[in-house]
Amino acid sequence: MNQPLADITDHDTYVAGVPHETFTYLREHDPVHWTEEHDGGRGFWSLTKYDDVLMASRNTEVFSSREGIRLEDMDAEETEARRTLMEMDAPEHTRLRRLVSRPFAPKSVQGYEDSVRELAVEVLDGLEGAKEFDFVKTVARELPMKMLGRLLGLPHDDLEWLVQRGDALIGNSDPEFTDFVVDQVDTSAYRLLPFRSPVSLELFEYAAMALEERRLRPTNDILSALLETTADGESLDDIALKNFFTLMVAAGNDTTRYSMTGGLLALIERPHLLNAIPSMSIEQRKMLVDEMLRFTTVTMHFRRTVMQDFTLRDKHLRAGDKVVLWFASANFDEEHFTMPFAFNAERSPNDHVSFGLRSPHLCLGAHLARLEMRVLFEEIARRWSGVELAGEIERLRSNFISGVKRLPVEVTWS
Repeated sequence: MNQPLADITDHDTYVAGVPHETFTYLREHDPVHWTEEHDGGRGFWSLTKYDDVLMASRNTEVFSSREGIRLEDMDAEETEARRTLMEMDAPEHTRLRRLVSRPFAPKSVQGYEDSVRELAVEVLDGLEGAKEFDFVKTVARELPMKMLGRLLGLPHDDLEWLVQRGDALIGNSDPEFTDFVVDQVDTSAYRLLPFRSPVSLELFEYAAMALEERRLRPTNDILSALLETTADGESLDDIALKNFFTLMVAAGNDTTRYSMTGGLLALIERPHLLNAIPSMSIEQRKMLVDEMLRFTTVTMHFRRTVMQDFTLRDKHLRAGDKVVLWFASANFDEEHFTMPFAFNAERSPNDHVSFGLRSPHLCLGAHLARLEMRVLFEEIARRWSGVELAGEIERLRSNFISGVKRLPVEVTWS
């Protein structure tokens, strides 16, 4: 490299985009790289190759989620208090996932398509005739928010409040979204709360009220389904319910929003693809969406903890070491993807790791996110004959989530 390696731990690094030059260098020269943390952290191993990331994602006996999935070091009290489905291994993870997965299974998600399309039409038709607007604020933020409200059976008037809280959690390193920026403000008072944020308390209180309403008057939504006892007599306790609700509000909205935004940016840079969507088959549209998901890789990494000494590519990982699985690097591994930096709408197979491919922690919302993206771009292609950038894009300040938070566009309506 002509320049020094970028600091891949620094939130500010990603304001200019993912430092692909650095990850490319590491894949080629040091794929299991010891990474220093400059904020007092103890450092970690960075896995940047596709095969290594996939192996570690699947080998939960050696690479455990129980000590946390973020770079942050937590003591035992913090770890236990903030545990969600993502910070669990089998058999605990298997049991909880079984209890919450039914509404997100492929068969269930197929039944949501009419609702997703209705909401996409509502969002886009509400903009009809508008020539310039921020795609994130007016479209990509709106559709997942409305769908989240419908799935959870929440009042429309509450959705904006909920999404703002979700932004504060997922965007806890960006001062635009929170007053409690994790690397700029002392958040030790909130160390037992998800994302070290007092916003979690507000979401816990909201979840408790919503769940109590459904205990008294069950409805046909996901929250009511989560309260049901299984055929084996199992059910979720209150803490698990509130943590899962918070996870859905935070992760279920923001990641889809940023994937949609990254997808549109890919179309802006390749105008022929937008015009081609109406003539594509369903399978081709699904392939297009998967390439958008690979190309954007919104969740850039998850952290694991080594449970027993392990040797990988001649590097000796010790029990207790932190290991970071860089999905944002694995999805551009030249040994796995042909011409990875070329956006190929017909890439097949496209076994990207954006959702935790074929691992125990495969994203619960993967099928829903794909559906929302496919339907949105189908409806966009019916209405817009062209779309261009109308100003500078702005990216999220985060080493965890890669997202464009502002995408000013100029649209030509069909």
